[in-house]
Amino acid sequence: MKEKTFITITRQYGSGGLYIAEALAKKMGVKCYNRNIVAAAAESIDNADDLQSVIDNAYDTPNDLVASLGALLTQGVPRQNQMYVQQARIIRELAEGDESAVFVGRCADYILRDVPNHFSFFLYADDECRRERAKIYYKDFSFEDVLDVDKKRKSYYAYYTGQTWGDPQNYDLMINTTKITAETAVQTIINYIELRQQQ
Repeated sequence: MKEKTFITITRQYGSGGLYIAEALAKKMGVKCYNRNIVAAAAESIDNADDLQSVIDNAYDTPNDLVASLGALLTQGVPRQNQMYVQQARIIRELAEGDESAVFVGRCADYILRDVPNHFSFFLYADDECRRERAKIYYKDFSFEDVLDVDKKRKSYYAYYTGQTWGDPQNYDLMINTTKITAETAVQTIINYIELRQQQ
Protein backbone atom coordinates (compact mmCIF):
# COMPACT_ATOMS: atom_id res chain seq x y z
CA MET A 1 0.00 0.00 0.00
CA LYS A 2 1.30 3.46 -0.85
CA GLU A 3 2.59 5.60 2.01
CA LYS A 4 -0.13 8.24 1.73
CA THR A 5 -3.47 6.48 1.40
CA PHE A 6 -6.84 7.70 2.69
CA ILE A 7 -9.67 5.30 3.43
CA THR A 8 -13.22 6.39 4.16
CA ILE A 9 -15.69 4.05 5.79
CA THR A 10 -19.43 4.65 5.58
CA ARG A 11 -21.51 2.09 7.40
CA GLN A 12 -24.96 0.95 8.36
CA TYR A 13 -25.54 1.00 12.07
CA GLY A 14 -25.02 -2.53 13.37
CA SER A 15 -22.75 -3.61 10.51
CA GLY A 16 -19.64 -3.59 12.69
CA GLY A 17 -18.25 -0.77 10.59
CA LEU A 18 -16.64 1.24 13.37
CA TYR A 19 -14.88 -1.81 14.82
CA ILE A 20 -13.66 -2.77 11.33
CA ALA A 21 -12.41 0.75 10.67
CA GLU A 22 -10.50 0.80 13.96
CA ALA A 23 -9.03 -2.65 13.29
CA LEU A 24 -8.03 -1.53 9.80
CA ALA A 25 -6.29 1.57 11.13
CA LYS A 26 -4.48 -0.51 13.75
CA LYS A 27 -3.27 -3.01 11.15
CA MET A 28 -2.06 -0.17 8.92
CA GLY A 29 -0.44 1.64 11.85
CA VAL A 30 -2.39 4.85 11.20
CA LYS A 31 -4.99 6.95 12.98
CA CYS A 32 -8.74 6.39 12.77
CA TYR A 33 -10.83 9.56 12.82
CA ASN A 34 -14.45 9.42 13.92
CA ARG A 35 -15.76 11.11 17.07
CA ASN A 36 -12.49 12.99 17.44
CA ILE A 37 -13.40 14.97 14.31
CA VAL A 38 -16.72 15.94 15.89
CA ALA A 39 -14.93 16.93 19.11
CA ALA A 40 -12.37 19.04 17.26
CA ALA A 41 -15.09 20.77 15.23
CA ALA A 42 -17.13 21.52 18.36
CA GLU A 43 -14.05 22.99 20.04
CA SER A 44 -13.22 25.13 17.02
CA ILE A 45 -16.63 26.84 17.11
CA ASP A 46 -16.61 27.17 20.91
CA ASN A 47 -19.58 24.87 21.29
CA ALA A 48 -20.97 25.29 24.79
CA ASP A 49 -22.67 21.89 24.97
CA ASP A 50 -21.01 18.95 26.65
CA LEU A 51 -19.13 16.71 24.22
CA GLN A 52 -21.43 13.70 24.58
CA SER A 53 -24.42 15.87 23.70
CA VAL A 54 -22.59 17.16 20.64
CA ILE A 55 -21.74 13.61 19.56
CA ASP A 56 -25.30 12.40 20.19
CA ASN A 57 -26.63 15.16 17.94
CA ALA A 58 -23.82 15.02 15.38
CA TYR A 59 -26.14 13.97 12.56
CA ASP A 60 -28.69 16.70 13.17
CA THR A 61 -29.40 19.05 10.29
CA PRO A 62 -31.46 22.23 10.14
CA ASN A 63 -35.17 21.48 9.87
CA ASP A 64 -35.42 22.68 6.30
CA LEU A 65 -33.61 24.75 3.71
CA VAL A 66 -35.84 27.77 4.25
CA ALA A 67 -34.98 27.86 7.93
CA SER A 68 -31.30 27.57 7.08
CA LEU A 69 -31.45 30.46 4.61
CA GLY A 70 -33.37 32.54 7.12
CA ALA A 71 -30.73 31.94 9.75
CA LEU A 72 -28.02 32.86 7.29
CA LEU A 73 -29.69 36.22 6.72
CA THR A 74 -30.44 36.99 10.34
CA GLN A 75 -28.39 35.14 12.92
CA GLY A 76 -25.51 33.68 10.98
CA VAL A 77 -24.82 30.09 9.96
CA PRO A 78 -26.86 27.49 11.92
CA ARG A 79 -24.76 25.57 14.43
CA GLN A 80 -25.28 22.27 12.59
CA ASN A 81 -23.93 23.85 9.42
CA GLN A 82 -21.00 25.32 11.30
CA MET A 83 -20.23 21.85 12.61
CA TYR A 84 -20.25 20.36 9.12
CA VAL A 85 -18.06 23.13 7.70
CA GLN A 86 -15.52 22.71 10.49
CA GLN A 87 -15.52 18.92 10.19
CA ALA A 88 -14.95 19.19 6.43
CA ARG A 89 -12.08 21.63 7.01
CA ILE A 90 -10.46 19.30 9.54
CA ILE A 91 -10.81 16.27 7.25
CA ARG A 92 -9.27 18.16 4.32
CA GLU A 93 -6.39 19.42 6.47
CA LEU A 94 -5.66 15.88 7.69
CA ALA A 95 -5.62 14.70 4.07
CA GLU A 96 -3.08 17.40 3.22
CA GLY A 97 -0.65 15.95 5.74
CA ASP A 98 1.95 13.28 5.13
CA GLU A 99 0.26 10.38 6.92
CA SER A 100 -2.32 7.85 5.76
CA ALA A 101 -5.57 7.76 7.72
CA VAL A 102 -8.94 6.05 8.08
CA PHE A 103 -12.04 8.24 8.31
CA VAL A 104 -15.42 7.00 9.56
CA GLY A 105 -18.62 8.74 8.47
CA ARG A 106 -18.90 12.55 8.52
CA CYS A 107 -19.39 12.56 4.70
CA ALA A 108 -15.62 12.04 4.43
CA ASP A 109 -16.06 9.99 1.25
CA TYR A 110 -17.62 13.04 -0.41
CA ILE A 111 -15.25 15.58 1.13
CA LEU A 112 -12.19 13.62 -0.10
CA ARG A 113 -13.68 12.52 -3.42
CA ASP A 114 -11.03 14.37 -5.48
CA VAL A 115 -8.04 13.47 -3.29
CA PRO A 116 -5.45 11.09 -4.83
CA ASN A 117 -5.20 7.63 -3.26
CA HIS A 118 -8.57 7.95 -1.55
CA PHE A 119 -10.68 4.79 -1.41
CA SER A 120 -14.24 4.69 -0.14
CA PHE A 121 -16.10 1.71 1.30
CA PHE A 122 -19.69 1.17 2.39
CA LEU A 123 -20.20 -1.56 4.99
CA TYR A 124 -23.63 -3.09 5.48
CA ALA A 125 -25.26 -6.19 6.94
CA ASP A 126 -28.52 -8.11 6.72
CA ASP A 127 -31.33 -6.88 8.96
CA GLU A 128 -31.37 -10.01 11.10
CA CYS A 129 -27.64 -9.69 11.72
CA ARG A 130 -28.02 -6.06 12.73
CA ARG A 131 -30.96 -6.93 14.95
CA GLU A 132 -28.84 -9.48 16.81
CA ARG A 133 -25.89 -7.10 17.08
CA ALA A 134 -28.19 -4.45 18.56
CA LYS A 135 -29.20 -6.89 21.30
CA ILE A 136 -25.60 -7.86 22.06
CA TYR A 137 -23.61 -4.66 21.61
CA TYR A 138 -26.00 -1.72 21.86
CA LYS A 139 -27.81 -2.68 25.06
CA ASP A 140 -31.04 -0.66 25.21
CA PHE A 141 -31.20 -0.22 21.42
CA SER A 142 -34.09 -1.84 19.58
CA PHE A 143 -33.92 -2.62 15.87
CA GLU A 144 -36.19 0.40 15.32
CA ASP A 145 -33.53 2.53 17.00
CA VAL A 146 -30.93 1.05 14.65
CA LEU A 147 -33.07 1.99 11.65
CA ASP A 148 -33.57 5.49 13.08
CA VAL A 149 -29.80 6.05 13.26
CA ASP A 150 -29.47 5.03 9.61
CA LYS A 151 -32.33 7.39 8.71
CA LYS A 152 -30.46 10.27 10.34
CA ARG A 153 -27.23 9.35 8.57
CA LYS A 154 -29.05 9.17 5.25
CA SER A 155 -30.67 12.59 5.77
CA TYR A 156 -27.39 14.14 6.90
CA TYR A 157 -25.55 12.77 3.88
CA ALA A 158 -28.24 13.94 1.46
CA TYR A 159 -28.39 17.40 3.02
CA TYR A 160 -24.67 18.08 2.76
CA THR A 161 -23.70 16.18 -0.38
CA GLY A 162 -26.83 16.13 -2.53
CA GLN A 163 -26.21 12.41 -3.02
CA THR A 164 -27.81 9.22 -1.78
CA TRP A 165 -26.24 7.51 1.23
CA GLY A 166 -25.60 3.85 0.38
CA ASP A 167 -25.80 4.34 -3.39
CA PRO A 168 -23.15 1.98 -4.90
CA GLN A 169 -22.07 4.68 -7.35
CA ASN A 170 -20.69 6.74 -4.46
CA TYR A 171 -18.21 4.11 -3.24
CA ASP A 172 -15.30 2.09 -4.55
CA LEU A 173 -16.57 -1.09 -2.89
CA MET A 174 -19.53 -2.21 -0.81
CA ILE A 175 -18.99 -5.05 1.67
CA ASN A 176 -21.66 -7.19 3.31
CA THR A 177 -20.30 -7.99 6.78
CA THR A 178 -23.05 -10.46 7.70
CA LYS A 179 -21.11 -13.68 7.14
CA ILE A 180 -17.50 -12.58 7.39
CA THR A 181 -15.27 -11.74 10.34
CA ALA A 182 -13.95 -8.26 10.99
CA GLU A 183 -10.47 -9.55 10.14
CA THR A 184 -11.71 -10.76 6.76
CA ALA A 185 -13.34 -7.40 6.08
CA VAL A 186 -10.11 -5.60 6.96
CA GLN A 187 -8.07 -7.85 4.66
CA THR A 188 -10.63 -7.43 1.87
CA ILE A 189 -10.24 -3.66 2.07
CA ILE A 190 -6.44 -3.87 2.07
CA ASN A 191 -6.39 -6.34 -0.82
CA TYR A 192 -8.70 -4.15 -2.88
CA ILE A 193 -6.58 -1.04 -2.34
CA GLU A 194 -3.33 -2.82 -3.13
CA LEU A 195 -4.78 -4.23 -6.36
CA ARG A 196 -6.01 -0.80 -7.39
CA GLN A 197 -2.70 0.84 -6.61
CA GLN A 198 -0.85 -1.67 -8.79
CA GLN A 199 -2.81 -0.60 -11.86
